Amino acid sequence: MEFFNKDQDSALAGMELAQWIAFAPVVFQASRALKNFGILSAVENSRKAGITYDELLSQISLSPYGMRVLCEAGLGIGLLFQNENRYFLSKAGYFFLNDQLTEANTDFINDVCYMGLFSLEESIKTGKPEGLKVFGNWKTVYEALSQLPPDVQESWFKFDHHYSDGSFPAALPVVFAGSPGSLLDIGGNTGKWAFKCLEYNDKVHIAIMDLPGQLNVAKANAEENGVSDRMSFLEANVLDDSKEIPSGYDIIWMSQFLDCFSDDEIISILRRCVKSIDRNSRIFIMETFWDRQQFKTAAFCLQMTSLYFTSMANGNSQMYNSVVFMDLIQKAGLEVEAISDNIGVSHTILKCKLPV
Repeated sequence: MEFFNKDQDSALAGMELAQWIAFAPVVFQASRALKNFGILSAVENSRKAGITYDELLSQISLSPYGMRVLCEAGLGIGLLFQNENRYFLSKAGYFFLNDQLTEANTDFINDVCYMGLFSLEESIKTGKPEGLKVFGNWKTVYEALSQLPPDVQESWFKFDHHYSDGSFPAALPVVFAGSPGSLLDIGGNTGKWAFKCLEYNDKVHIAIMDLPGQLNVAKANAEENGVSDRMSFLEANVLDDSKEIPSGYDIIWMSQFLDCFSDDEIISILRRCVKSIDRNSRIFIMETFWDRQQFKTAAFCLQMTSLYFTSMANGNSQMYNSVVFMDLIQKAGLEVEAISDNIGVSHTILKCKLPV
């Protein structure tokens, strides 16, 4: 990608970035404090007039010292700027305060990843999610999800759903272009995609294949939505090589699922999918490939998210480069028939089939 084909423009720019990296944890926590104490909101509410330090103190219950160090940090970070001793909200401050994507990313990093990232180097060495130990003793975060603290669960699902849910409206016409009668959703989680499919097509039957914890939530959601008669639920750990993928489905769908596994595990899952389909079946894989993004910031977010997988999720997966991923598809015995980019928030859909 052209984003990553050159160094910083100058030595000064490189030095500035190095200092940002050195103080990044301070930047992160100070930014959260500016938002959580209501400072950013108070500045935003002042509109074009701006707001003074004393006016902030009169509105927010903080010590003069606490207000001073946070506002000065806000200037250095770039969330605030100052004119004639009045504070104003910058464009970055506006997005940090109001943007849902930024909120989902921030809460996810703070609640799910922050403490565990201290074990990143150990995770790199062992290939295990060593950071997950801050919450308990599990092999992967997926086993732990139903038992994590409520605020951690909330931030995990908000992050996961924000990226996937916004992609569903654009993904549905791609997947249903061939009018499938049945669809197997592997890694269907709590059933959000399945329910969107049932709304979109009143004839399709959906089966969800996942771990017991997620499947139980999906079942409850299906009953609540009155669609249990059009759904099946298949309890399985797809990492078990002996577990076959059931046959007879027109489409196998995997959304933000295969990035949860290592290269070899992805090949294993796809090879079992190959055994379950025929020439008329199709496998649709929706992923966020960092090398197929329109903007550098999107690629950056995905590259950083890979380290969540390293330290917290399972120790051996990532947000993939599409070239690496398509090589895994080929090794599994599949052929990419079509590629649909720019699906929702940063997604790509790969339509796969058996080779001719």
